[in-house]
Amino acid sequence: MTQKIQTELGRINISEDVIAIICGVAAMECYGLVGMASRSVQDGISDFLRKDYYERGVDVQYIDDHKVSVTLYIIVEYGVKISEVARNIQERVKYAIENTIGLDVESIDIRVQGVRVTDAKRK
Repeated sequence: MTQKIQTELGRINISEDVIAIICGVAAMECYGLVGMASRSVQDGISDFLRKDYYERGVDVQYIDDHKVSVTLYIIVEYGVKISEVARNIQERVKYAIENTIGLDVESIDIRVQGVRVTDAKRK
């Protein structure tokens, strides 16, 4: 599915995958996020996704011509305050969508699919 934006010069079609990649990249810039998780149970609930597949950890729903709703499936680092990590991700993703694509954000839901202990925390 694509988002269609009509301008005075013509139409702009933005793929759902493009929006998902922008969301995934923006989220990965946040402290406390270890990685994106697959949204599909078949792929494994807490499997890390490589950078090439960030869009699989993001679900984009179009509300209307200028609004989207996003759900991100994430894995956080052990020892961080999950609510703060989630809030930071919401703010950064909202900013990225609004400033990169020009769409309004209806909602950004965060689903924490796992917690990982990093090597530094194990010692």
